[in-house]
Amino acid sequence: MDFIFLVFSSFSLLADPINFTYVILGFVIGTIFAAIPGLTATLAMALLLPLTYSLSVETALMACASIYMAGMCGGSITATTINIPGAPSSMMTALDGYPMQLQGKGALALGHAALGSMFGGAVGALLLIALAPFVAELSLLVKTTGKFSLLAFALIVVVIAQRGRIPQAGLAACIGLMLATVGLDAMEPITRFTYGYSNLTAGIDLMPVIIGTFAIAEVLTQACARIDISAATEAANKVKIRRRDFLPPLAEIRQIGFRCYFKSCLIGYFVGTLPGAGGSMGSFLAYTEAVRTSSEPETFGKGNPKGIAASESANNAVCGGAMVPMLTFGIPGDPITAIMLGVLVINGIQPGPQLMADQAGLIAPMLAALLFSAVVLIPLTLWLIGPYFIKIVSVRKDVLYAVIALLAVVGSYVATFSTFQMFMALGMGVLAFYLRRNGFPVITMLLGYILGPNLEEFLRRSLALSNGDATTFFTNLDSLFFVVLTLVFVYFLVIRKPAKPSAVAGSG
Repeated sequence: MDFIFLVFSSFSLLADPINFTYVILGFVIGTIFAAIPGLTATLAMALLLPLTYSLSVETALMACASIYMAGMCGGSITATTINIPGAPSSMMTALDGYPMQLQGKGALALGHAALGSMFGGAVGALLLIALAPFVAELSLLVKTTGKFSLLAFALIVVVIAQRGRIPQAGLAACIGLMLATVGLDAMEPITRFTYGYSNLTAGIDLMPVIIGTFAIAEVLTQACARIDISAATEAANKVKIRRRDFLPPLAEIRQIGFRCYFKSCLIGYFVGTLPGAGGSMGSFLAYTEAVRTSSEPETFGKGNPKGIAASESANNAVCGGAMVPMLTFGIPGDPITAIMLGVLVINGIQPGPQLMADQAGLIAPMLAALLFSAVVLIPLTLWLIGPYFIKIVSVRKDVLYAVIALLAVVGSYVATFSTFQMFMALGMGVLAFYLRRNGFPVITMLLGYILGPNLEEFLRRSLALSNGDATTFFTNLDSLFFVVLTLVFVYFLVIRKPAKPSAVAGSG
């Protein structure tokens, strides 16, 4: 209860002009990056990560929270207007949003998307605020062996969640684990894989890995892509929207029903707590459930607002869910929370069971900003500048990506003041680019790099405490729980394969 009071008292920090400005700027930047096809809020946060060095911890985390929430709802703009999802989490929104656009109801579709995003973001944030302290207390029951099994479970789930690319995902995760071993040994004062190069003694810094994996690799990918967006630009320029057109009629909201909104929020929140699941899986499952329970399933995919509401409610609720494992265990739930974890670590905050007790004052403002972004900024932003967002797709890509490349390189240098780390960012970008071109999901490489040090440490500690007896992972109940949970996920995601999104789309 004290933590809940602390979060709501943190709303007073928004009265600070600096905090308020960064929250607003973060939301606008996150929305713009999510709306531009090819860009993501993850890229926006990676580019802005070096700025966190010059900000207070509270301000940096509040800005990150607003970018996160904006990134989830911003992708619905181009998904609806030109049928190009600005973010993976908006793929299901496009199934009904674009048909409504063709029917002349594009503004109404955006209004339903904003309403669903607001509802999902608010419920996800409130569940996070209410449940995070209890999850933190439960996490104290997980001992050394259980922590290894939990991290192994997280990494395995991230790999097998990449359906159809499990071998590539597994190899990418192994590359990330290998990168994490460079530098000083975790338990002994010796260096590993430095090859006598003193700059590698401290290992590969988190900053160049994040900037290289997302920003530089994205620039290289777009430079090689020959996509003609002239038709999309022309379509966007023809769209005329008035602000009053965004307001969904009360009758349609009642027809969608509170139950659909709330159920989609719960689906998105709990999917978000699974490492590597992300907003796309949450929106897919919520959309599938909406189709299953509808009395008119044949209307989905043809402009049914209920499909938009289910998808957007779920993918914004993911924000709150994905922060649970990140804050309590240091395990990112998706790429954006992986970067937010980097912000915490850079500022000397170590996520874990004691975080809510020892440094709750630093975390509470971030959760307050997350709730504020959902309830206030989502509807306000769409109302004020929504008609202009659909013009974003017409921005010249050569200028845009040149600026991104410059920011990425300069940011990687400013963050560490190391020329070596700047070139390391370039090297990581080239590596991630070739991995992406060959079908390797780079998110598994990043999570392998982030989880690698703790995974190794808990493995070696567990074996040291048991005198090398590997059965300790099966005789301790906390570890056995995660081993069994891993087998359950392997069964449902690999052996008994779930339906593909295309099957749902085809049913509409």
